[in-house]
Order: sequence, then C-alpha cells, then structure tokens
Amino acid sequence: MSDKKNEDYTVRMPDSAYGEKDPFIPPRPARAASHHNSVASKLAKIENNPTVSILAYCLSSISMTIVNKYVVSGSEWNLNFFYLAVQSIVCIVTIEACKQLGLIKNLAPFDINKGKRWFPISLLLVGMIYTGTKSLQYLSVPVYTIFKNLTTIVIAYGEVLWFGGSVTPLALLSFGLMVLSSVVAAWADTRSASQTAEAAAALATLNAGYAWMGLNVFCTASYLLSMRKVIKNMNFKDWDTMFYNNFLTIPVLLICSLLVEDWSSANLTKNFPPESRNALFVGMVYSGMAAIFISYCSAWCIRVTSPTTYSMVGALNKLPIAVSGLIFFSAPVTIGSVSAIFIGFVSGIVYAWAKVRQSQVAKNSLPMTQPTMSASSQSNRDAANS
Repeated sequence: MSDKKNEDYTVRMPDSAYGEKDPFIPPRPARAASHHNSVASKLAKIENNPTVSILAYCLSSISMTIVNKYVVSGSEWNLNFFYLAVQSIVCIVTIEACKQLGLIKNLAPFDINKGKRWFPISLLLVGMIYTGTKSLQYLSVPVYTIFKNLTTIVIAYGEVLWFGGSVTPLALLSFGLMVLSSVVAAWADTRSASQTAEAAAALATLNAGYAWMGLNVFCTASYLLSMRKVIKNMNFKDWDTMFYNNFLTIPVLLICSLLVEDWSSANLTKNFPPESRNALFVGMVYSGMAAIFISYCSAWCIRVTSPTTYSMVGALNKLPIAVSGLIFFSAPVTIGSVSAIFIGFVSGIVYAWAKVRQSQVAKNSLPMTQPTMSASSQSNRDAANS
C-alpha cells in the first residue's frame, strides 16, 4: 500500500501565482500560498513520522477489539451475522467514498471472474469472523487475545506443510510460551468463574467460549493460508483484497442473518435496548471503518519504519489490548490472569524476534522463494490475530 500513500496528501502549487501584478491589488495570494505550503509541510511531517504511525496502528487495532467486545457483550445479543453484514457494508461504502474522493487510486472495478475465484476465500472469512465474534462474546478480552496466539502456531505448521516453510528453535520456544500462557489463562479464568455465585452458568459460558475459540483458531488459519495460496495468482493490489472480501461476504452474511437469526420486534428490542441503542449503532459503524483504519495504518507503519519494527509493534500491541479488557470490561484481575498476559506478551516478542532473525537469514541466502504479501493482506492477517 506504500506505493500510493505518498499521493494522499500531495498539495500541488502552480508554477507561478499570477501573470502580471496589479499595483492596486495587495499581494494576499502570496500569503495564501505560504499558508497552503505550511499546511502541506505539517501534513508531510505527520505522514512521515514513525511514532505517529505506530500510535495510529496500535490505537486502530485496540479500538476495533474494544468496540467489537462492546457490541457483542450484551446479555441478550444474538445478531452476530447482522453485525458482521453491517461491518462489511460500511467498509464497502467507505472504500467507494474514498475512491470517489481520489484517496484510493489503484482499486480496479469488480471483475466477476475474479469474484468467482475469490468466493471460496470469502466463505472461509465468514467462518473466521463469525467464530471470532462468538468467542469474544463469551470470553474476556485478555483471554481472547491470549488464545488468539495459538493461531500463530497452526499457521506456522500450515506453512511448513503447504509452502515448505520451517520452524526455528526460537520459534518453538515462543510456541511453548504461547501454549503455557493459554493454559494459565484458562486456569485463572475457570478458577475465577468457579468462585462466583452462579458458578455452573459461568463455567458453561467459558466452555462455550473455548469451543468457539478453538473453531476460530482453525478457521483463521485456514483463511489466511488459503488466501496466501490464491492471492499471488489473482494479481490483487493493496485495496483489492479488502474490497473483494467485504463485497462477497455481504450477501452470505445477510442470507445467514435472515435464515438463522430472530428478526422479531421483541428480539430486536432485546438486542438494541433504548438506553444503549445509539451507542451500539455508532459502534457497529465504527467497526466497519476500523478495518480500513487498520489496513491504512499497517501500510503506513511499514512504509515509515520497517517490516522489523512493524513486527515488533504487532507483538507489543498484544499487551495494551489485553490490559484494555481489564480496564473497560472489568475482567478479573488475578495473579493467574496477569501472569498469563505477561507470558503471552513475552511469547509474542520472542516470536517476532524469531521471524526477524529468520528473514535476515533468508536475505543472506539465495534464491529467495518466500512469497510476499501485500500490505492489505498483511493487515488482514494482523486483524485476524489481534
């Protein structure tokens, strides 16, 4: 995506402000030109500031997780397909608006043949995002974030089987820490639930969350591995992946919502109570736009820093996401939960460092057979693992 971000805030000034100067007209246009140059200079500084790009990426990722948890955390919530359809519709509308405004310059028109070839990938995406929202509905944000790390293990060994990848000893160490953090998180969560007044109901909720989380891990790995296998043959550019994913999932999600979910007025009132209805609608709209924010900020961060820095930021970002769940949703703060978060945080750093070292070794060896992913595809992977 970095090939087009330089064009987003370009302010082109004319070669000369005016031809002949009228002595009776004060030279105010020169001040206006100076003002425009000052604004362009400030925007350029912000656009090329590594710290701002890192903060933007972290905030977009954290905010999306928090908003998703807020929308689906209602005790009567059962419209997940509808929620995901709204996300996709908002995303498509935003992409088209940005295209009309000239902010997105390399989005090709929809191709039916490409759509047919990409549709199976979109079905896998539906499975991934649906199981993700269901697991987030039943689990706390810290536990959800910790268990998401297990997806990395499945993807790594999927790459070994499908693409001839390799797992280094340092990566194995990180995998062991990921499994340990998940075990500690599950133990702490189960112990906290068993001490509540309604222990049986709390444990049943956790078990449902773990079941959905297990499905989400395999759905996410299947989607990302399949996307990697197909995308290099589709000649997709940065925004094409996001556009096709969201556009093709809209009819699937709407049909599933109409067939499976309860659209009675009573159920709608339960899902959208009057006291929080407006906030829920705002959250649903924002969640659709957040996918674009993450894609933009991911490419921005890669462009002004480096892939190595971006990988480390992605690993470090797990900690504030987990902590935000403790702050905003009053998740139990125990020695076990804090230990699980810390171990998961360390495992992310170790894994990022393992990938950095592996990429350095690959650069020093020929030939390089590792296929690259576009910034948009990488951001989809990050969103799936955040």
